[in-house]
Amino acid sequence: MTTSAAARVAAMMAMVMVMIVEAANTNNVYQPCADTRIERWDGFSFGIAFSSRDSFFYNQNQSHQLSPCDRRLSLASSNSQLALFRPKVDEISLLTINTSTFQPDSYGGYMVAFAGRKYAARSPPAFVANSTYIVTSFTLVLEFQKGRLENLYWKRDGCAKCSGNSAFVCLNKQDCAIKTSSCKNRGGFVDCSIGIQLAFSGTDKHLSVLNSWYEVENLGQYSLYGLYSNLRDSLTSQYNKFF
Repeated sequence: MTTSAAARVAAMMAMVMVMIVEAANTNNVYQPCADTRIERWDGFSFGIAFSSRDSFFYNQNQSHQLSPCDRRLSLASSNSQLALFRPKVDEISLLTINTSTFQPDSYGGYMVAFAGRKYAARSPPAFVANSTYIVTSFTLVLEFQKGRLENLYWKRDGCAKCSGNSAFVCLNKQDCAIKTSSCKNRGGFVDCSIGIQLAFSGTDKHLSVLNSWYEVENLGQYSLYGLYSNLRDSLTSQYNKFF
């Protein structure tokens, strides 16, 4: 991301982390709050905003959710934080947000993934943490049609992976969570960094089919963590080899 582009985004929200994944790139749009059309293997910029659930809705109207790029939300003046990413399109990626100093519950405890302005797309708010529980594992699917991002959504498995494990609590029958007090920055021993498994679906601007979501479905949620040896101790072994 260029300095000027980063400055414009930072004016909207405080930035906690920027992660740029190098990609073979025909997409020269680096701002998440800008429109673009992509082809497979392009780099694609999007953001994840952390704030309270109500702050993502216009005038707290629960039927009118806006993109964090929409200035009507006034996230810049609220208690919010922002993470930016640029993964390679149709490549399965594991995105991480270090929570050693960043505590999601201090910024409202919810997150929304987003990109685009005229063609704005945003995910539903996903619960991350409160003073009692934190969810550290997510799967995010980016859905494109003819190269234009149309939808982002969190894929959940209904706590199937943590059923019967006393280290976890199943929240709302959809999220595996651990006690916030177990986190290293709260006096515990667990690395509570947030891991987001990313996948793509739909078609690019040449109508080539994006296949990574089907690969993730076949692998099973959380399986990607086992492929990253540098994260295995912090995100796998600490949970009694739950993944």
